[in-house]
Amino acid sequence: MASLIIIILILSCTLCFYFLNKLIRFIHKVWWIPIQIQSTMSSQGITGPSYKFPHGNTKEIAKMRSQSMEKSMDNISHDIYPRIQPHVYTWTKIYGMNFLNWHGSQGQLFVTEPELIKEVLMNREGEFPKMDMEGYAKKLLGEALITNEGEKWSKIRKLANHTFHAQSLKSMVPDMSSSVASMLERWKKYDGKEIDVFKEFGLLTTEVISKTAFGSSYLEGKHIFEMVAKLTAITVRNGYEVRFPGISMVLKSDDEIEAEKLEKRIKKSILELVKKRENGDFGRDYLGELVKFRHESDVKKRISTEQMIDEIKAVYGAGHLTTTSLLAWCILLLAINTDWQDKAREEVVATFRNTNPNSDGIARLKIMNMIINECLRLYPPALTVTRKVAKKTKLGNLILPPKINIFISILALHHNPQIWGKDVHLFRPERFSSGVAKATNNSPAAFLPFGLGPRTCVGLNFTTNEAKIALSMILQQYKFTLSRDYVHNPADIFILTPKNGVQVILKAI
Repeated sequence: MASLIIIILILSCTLCFYFLNKLIRFIHKVWWIPIQIQSTMSSQGITGPSYKFPHGNTKEIAKMRSQSMEKSMDNISHDIYPRIQPHVYTWTKIYGMNFLNWHGSQGQLFVTEPELIKEVLMNREGEFPKMDMEGYAKKLLGEALITNEGEKWSKIRKLANHTFHAQSLKSMVPDMSSSVASMLERWKKYDGKEIDVFKEFGLLTTEVISKTAFGSSYLEGKHIFEMVAKLTAITVRNGYEVRFPGISMVLKSDDEIEAEKLEKRIKKSILELVKKRENGDFGRDYLGELVKFRHESDVKKRISTEQMIDEIKAVYGAGHLTTTSLLAWCILLLAINTDWQDKAREEVVATFRNTNPNSDGIARLKIMNMIINECLRLYPPALTVTRKVAKKTKLGNLILPPKINIFISILALHHNPQIWGKDVHLFRPERFSSGVAKATNNSPAAFLPFGLGPRTCVGLNFTTNEAKIALSMILQQYKFTLSRDYVHNPADIFILTPKNGVQVILKAI
């Protein structure tokens, strides 16, 4: 009996010690570390909304965003920064250009000073790696080029650079042109009528990415596009939800259950796609190169099955969204500013003489380039760049503690009147007439539609080439004006999206 009591006491003490240890670690994470970080940053002049357990500032941010974006805008104004990122806009006014806020117990340093941003993104000493992905974002993005670091990133970056280099892009022009031609064939029935170009561009860009990256048609991968879109919607919907570790293992929300199902179905569908290539010629497109890397005989060059799946998933997800958004906003701006529409058309006709665009001509489109840059400035598809502080490090005059994340608001930079002038919210492509460097007063971190430094988006030239081809072919065949039914409703839905579409009236030339 005495032995049994001793065993029970030992077990009880062990359990108590275990739970006490867990409690101490929990308190350390959700109370001590945030207080410490807040104190360290405050001593250097970096303040922000105070930390609130357990959600940090997420409830406040979600409420601000909901209120600012719940209704469409009364008129067409390009002053969208307070609407899309109300928390950044408001807190920079209160706390200064750089401030600290909280996602749960995770510290987030928002940086809007170009010089500090340049230092972060150039990342010369490797002090600011990519932020860790968790929860829904990890399911969506996984171990893709956009999230990886180190050797994993290096392998895929080399592959992507090879796939999307100048010569490869040149070979993609016919596929891009034929996809646009098919779209314009459909548009014939809309002559003199209204058309939602945002929907049309969604179909166009998925078809282009299917042809160029996967050597197939949109219809063959339609189910994957649709599943990734659903997973993206769930990720966006839960962007400001804070879930404590362990809770989701015991009590899963409907979104968590659906996200897990989608993740498994996407993986299964991608593996079926890959299997077709493994049973024959791998091919020379992006999919083929990824499959080839998966079977590389040199272990050092080989990528894992999971990484291959995540790379393919990323292309199905984000590979077309940026171009869809860019094209839609460009058409909106040209429909409003018909003088610039006419200038662009004159340049296109003079360059291509009513034939399909070619790579040499695309490179010479100066006015088109100015228009696209100004569109990317006013309506950048990606709104935020994130990094993390891997270890205690210096940024400018600041000493940053480890385990905080850095958030860079692209919108804050692109809509800053101190950088762009009093006409910052006006569509003025001429500001880019002498190039980006002159437009930004030689401040490269002031214009970041595709990032900066070694992690600059690998799809930069792919996206801009596709946009130039599509716009050129449209301008050759149509004039367009904004429909009276258009409602200006910019929204942050993973990327900057015209929530109600972009309706224009087409008139064949």
